Amino acid sequence: MRQYYGQTKELKQVICNCCGRELRVEQGILKEGACHLETGWGYFSGKDMERHSFDLCEACYDKIVSGFTLPVEKEEETELFQVEDGESYERNI
Repeated sequence: MRQYYGQTKELKQVICNCCGRELRVEQGILKEGACHLETGWGYFSGKDMERHSFDLCEACYDKIVSGFTLPVEKEEETELFQVEDGESYERNI
């Protein structure tokens, strides 16, 4: 569950919807691993026209996905850094 400050929409708080633990947020930035899921349900579901969202801490995410019959699909992400002279470089994470 995410909470934001009024008009600025700065991130105020993130709470794991599974275990209830408050995740670390500093100056509007989430400072630890978390999974945010947001989905809109369509015509052929029992939740037609509803939008659901939730957050999971990394431990709860790991616990949930370990029970999947098929494993989660994983791929490497690339991070873009910018250094003081204005040049940027990529780093695989």
